[in-house]
Amino acid sequence: MATNELAESMKRRLRAFTAWRGPAISMFTDRAPLDLRIVGRTLVHAATVGIVAGLAGAAFFAGLEYFQRGVLEELAGYIPLRADGETFAAGSGHYTFHPWLLVLLPGIGGLVCGLLSRLAPETRGGGGDAMIDAFHFEGGKIRRRVIWVKALASVFTLGTGGAGGREGPTMQIGGALGSLVSRWFNVSTRERRILMVAGVAAGITAVFRTPLGAALLAVEVLYRDGFESDALIPAVLASVVSYSVIISIFGESTLFARVPRFPFAPGQLPLFLLLALVIAAVSVLFIKVYQGCRKFYGNLPVPAWVQPAIGGLTLGILCTPIISLVGDHLHAPGQGLGLLGGGYGAVQMAIAGSPWLQEGWTAVVWLTALAFAKLVAASITIGSGGSAGDFAPALAIGGLLGGAFGRAAALLLHDPRISYGAFALVGMGTFYGGIAHTPLSALVLVCELAGNYDLLVPLMLTQGIAFVALRRRALYTSQVPTLRDSPIHRDALLLDVLRGMRVSELMRPGPVPVCFRKQTPASEILKKVQDSGDQDVFPVLDDAEQIIGLVTAGTLRVMSVEFEVAHWTLAADLMQPVVSVSSEDDLRTATERMVECGLHELPILDSAGHVIGLLDESQVAEVYLKAAFRAESADQAGPSSRAH
Repeated sequence: MATNELAESMKRRLRAFTAWRGPAISMFTDRAPLDLRIVGRTLVHAATVGIVAGLAGAAFFAGLEYFQRGVLEELAGYIPLRADGETFAAGSGHYTFHPWLLVLLPGIGGLVCGLLSRLAPETRGGGGDAMIDAFHFEGGKIRRRVIWVKALASVFTLGTGGAGGREGPTMQIGGALGSLVSRWFNVSTRERRILMVAGVAAGITAVFRTPLGAALLAVEVLYRDGFESDALIPAVLASVVSYSVIISIFGESTLFARVPRFPFAPGQLPLFLLLALVIAAVSVLFIKVYQGCRKFYGNLPVPAWVQPAIGGLTLGILCTPIISLVGDHLHAPGQGLGLLGGGYGAVQMAIAGSPWLQEGWTAVVWLTALAFAKLVAASITIGSGGSAGDFAPALAIGGLLGGAFGRAAALLLHDPRISYGAFALVGMGTFYGGIAHTPLSALVLVCELAGNYDLLVPLMLTQGIAFVALRRRALYTSQVPTLRDSPIHRDALLLDVLRGMRVSELMRPGPVPVCFRKQTPASEILKKVQDSGDQDVFPVLDDAEQIIGLVTAGTLRVMSVEFEVAHWTLAADLMQPVVSVSSEDDLRTATERMVECGLHELPILDSAGHVIGLLDESQVAEVYLKAAFRAESADQAGPSSRAH
């Protein structure tokens, strides 16, 4: 009878704690402070991610450039408008422009992209949201096929004229490479997430060549109001290694050249403030148009894999007439404006001007019109599911608006000291930093692109204004507000509730725990256990009432099976080393000891070492679950983190 009741008691207790104890073990082992060996190992892994992402980024960059040269330039006769740092694989010949082919090419590329996306639906669109989702909700896991599916889909989308950038896809490709490296080394869940972020940083660096800005962006883009501090150093190291690989292959260069120095002028700060408000207003329009395109193409009565083809065909129909008209005006058929592709050439024009861009108000009108045309073109490509990044179009739109604003301010104020290049660069960083909620990384990116920190103060001002103005708008809907809102951190933060509560706060008047002497025979032990209710751990005391060991119900269950041996066994033969807490210990410490030793209860000792009670795991679980319920209720009462 004693054996059956003991077994039933243990089953009840195991069922009550199963839902909490399993995750608790994972949380404690995964969130344990890293020692130097683990830190060193993670950095070695991050360096490996940097090498792999650097080589993959170089292959992706070169493949895309050669594909674009062969298809857009040599086949369609379209001459992309390039930034000074985008001369790799640029064609040098004169080609015959074929407008009819340029109309069809984006649709053909979208069709191939759609077919490829059937193998990995998460590769549709820019890639930023999918990467963020993988971090928060998949524990940093990204399927291996994403690497080559995303790369090929992006090459066909961008190489045929898709109005997007290559940095967005490399976020997802780099994250997938980081996840792949984590599988090679069989690391913990926490390290896998860190390596995924390091891969994102290395991937952006491989094509953008801004190692510090890329590292900051990788840890900042995951949240609206915070950043992943654990991944910062690995991301920086992966960026450095990736950057070293890239410049070893292609040489050292910056995206924009001919960028002058910009002396700080305090009197121009009100103009930058006004620019920030203009950028914020257009950013809201961009998000609305982009989301409208996603809804429109998503509601079409066609399979999802067909939508990028329809978007590409729409893009060709809208943009080809504009390109033809401008080319005829410039006596340069097929002259690109930055509508197709990333648009960095248009930003270069906004910064340093162009031989064919007239000065005065004509330039203001040209740049403004091009900014809004780019806004629509990018929304069509990405919103229809084309594998093209939203990073480059956002920078291009902001740069064009900033260049137009700076020129307009100089004309209105008749102030030759106003440098429209400065406003172009500030507008570029403010636009992306505002809608992506990445003010710090966008600021650093612009300074790295400019090759100096002359614009640091204006950027700080505009980023702050845009950040506040765009609080309820987000380019990446997968972002969560803060660390506490992320599933991967919420449990760890809830454990801080346990840290703030003492064991004494759970002590209630009740029966005195059943204890044994070390000479207590097994027959008496089993009889007392039968009468002890749900007690799971039994302290063993010496003659001075000091605890010297523990006997657990699990041990008694094993002993009861061998009852022939049990009646000559003593408590001293069954006890294990003492594990206990004091009334002043916090609940997190108590739970860590339970998990570490596999116990369901712990004796509570007073200052003299006497047993004054037992702390049951169900009491701790109740505190934890109440805190979790309060956190979930607060989330439901507040604005949804994924509503915008």
